[in-house]
Amino acid sequence: MAPHIGGGAPDAANPALLHLILDVLDDNKAEDTVVIDLRGKSALADEMVIATGRSNRHVGSIADKLVEELRAQGHGKALVEGLPHCDWVLIDAGDVIVHVFRPEVRAFYNLEKMWSADRPVEASAS
Repeated sequence: MAPHIGGGAPDAANPALLHLILDVLDDNKAEDTVVIDLRGKSALADEMVIATGRSNRHVGSIADKLVEELRAQGHGKALVEGLPHCDWVLIDAGDVIVHVFRPEVRAFYNLEKMWSADRPVEASAS
């Protein structure tokens, strides 16, 4: 199981979707996969998954396989950005956002630090 940042043990709002994503990433040899709990920090999604591919081709292959499996399992509305270049591919699967990076790009953006447990909690609209 991927390390979970920012909320203790994984307790996804949609655990089947998160497990599907993690299984596909693992099956396709994604590296350094982490899960970040976004609940209470952002309205974008409940979970963010960050993983690394070894090359542009590997990043693209991981993303293609993930989108293919999401569609096959009934999550066909996933939005995908970054496939032409495959330095960084973002897959918005609704409750879970997935980032697949080349190692250098992941190190540059350092999303794990940006979304760490120390990030302030988002104020709720009253």
